[in-house]
Amino acid sequence: MKQLKKKQENNPSPSPSTLSKWDRQYVWHPFTQMKEWEEEDPLIIERGDGIYLYDVHGNTYLDGSSSIWVNLHGHRHRTLDAAIQEQLGKIAHSTLLGAASPPSILLAKKLVKIAPKGLTRVFYSDDGATAVEVALKMAIQYWQQQSPPQKKKNTFVHLDAAYHGDTMGSMSVGGTARFHERFRSLLFPAIALDAPYCYRCPLDLRFPSCRTACLEPLEDVLRKRHEQIAGVVIEPMVQAVAGIITQPPGYLSRVRALCTKYNVLLIADEVATGFGRTGMMFACNHERVTPDLLCVAKGLTGGYLPLAATLTTERMYEAFLGEPGKTFFHGHSYTGNALGCAAALANLEIFKKEKTLVHVRKQSRLLQALLKPLAALPIVGDVRQCGMMAGIELVKDKKTREPFPLSEHMGYRIATKCRHLGLLIRPIGNIIVLVPPLSATERELRKMVHILTKACRTACRTISL
Repeated sequence: MKQLKKKQENNPSPSPSTLSKWDRQYVWHPFTQMKEWEEEDPLIIERGDGIYLYDVHGNTYLDGSSSIWVNLHGHRHRTLDAAIQEQLGKIAHSTLLGAASPPSILLAKKLVKIAPKGLTRVFYSDDGATAVEVALKMAIQYWQQQSPPQKKKNTFVHLDAAYHGDTMGSMSVGGTARFHERFRSLLFPAIALDAPYCYRCPLDLRFPSCRTACLEPLEDVLRKRHEQIAGVVIEPMVQAVAGIITQPPGYLSRVRALCTKYNVLLIADEVATGFGRTGMMFACNHERVTPDLLCVAKGLTGGYLPLAATLTTERMYEAFLGEPGKTFFHGHSYTGNALGCAAALANLEIFKKEKTLVHVRKQSRLLQALLKPLAALPIVGDVRQCGMMAGIELVKDKKTREPFPLSEHMGYRIATKCRHLGLLIRPIGNIIVLVPPLSATERELRKMVHILTKACRTACRTISL
């Protein structure tokens, strides 16, 4: 202990100002305009405890984005910490290429047990984008290995404004122009259809009298081109990065029915919605839907370590059995990492012991009630929510639903005010996104919404409506 203390004295931690300087000098941050970042005092998070984060200056913040939608049970949860420490005493990582490990085996078994019925095989990867990439490649190869081969089935259908990741394949089935447009020449062609965006319905209809007319283009495409379509890619119940766009009841189950009718695979991207986020373990459970491929990541390890998985059916798995040429040639160096799998196993144990889903459903109802008054503010056009995922859409004109120009940075301004008041959130354009950790208490939720409401009211006073 004395030697450790002496070593720390000889190598003191850099000061906050030094860290800020080095950050500007060496680090390139994701989804961040570095010109603006270099002009600001960077937020440097040093530690966390529960749903609170602490920066290097000692300031305290509520983690209103769950550290970008990954943290479920709070930071420094004893069960998660202990599981990782125990696994470190055995081995941190070993390859799954031609080998196996106890944590990856045990986790696969548990994932199959809790997944929608019919999903029986687990393929590990590193993050959400790669989980989707795996699903796309599996789908293409699956059709090629049918008897007879269906090589024409090499096209995918996705929803407009969708976001499935930043790899080339996942971007190809995405529709977030701001993120993807510059790389269009590198992407494969896909079929984009209007999202079920009820607040800004492209058909100018209203639910439920519309009878979910937004599904008619999907059926039309599948009817005419099912021989060329390998799969439909969808975020069940909620399009997250698109702006927390919630789907009307029955939409998901009808997509499943259409895919079955026209012999097209359904790929469910539950990277953001999985592991309790929507009040069910998986969003597909809301409408008792089993996809052909299920992509999970983010909350898989409780927000501790990067790990992802693509789950599929026995029918799909069997199409890859036989001669060496049928092998699925895909993998990553850290596939099925032992530490990540140990954390994921502990994460699932917490769900069971702490009755997390029961807590989430209760807190979701509270969150809905707390957010309701926000809808009355002149800059709020729509408040959307599914479980512990909420989106507040900001508008310049409430009657016409005219959005604020992105150049006004309205979402960013409100998020900045929230930060000054002790709440960390990250907007998506004009959408304020509130995705608290699932473990948030009533007091913590009330405090988050109070800060958010105060920031929105401040914004109302600073603009001319």
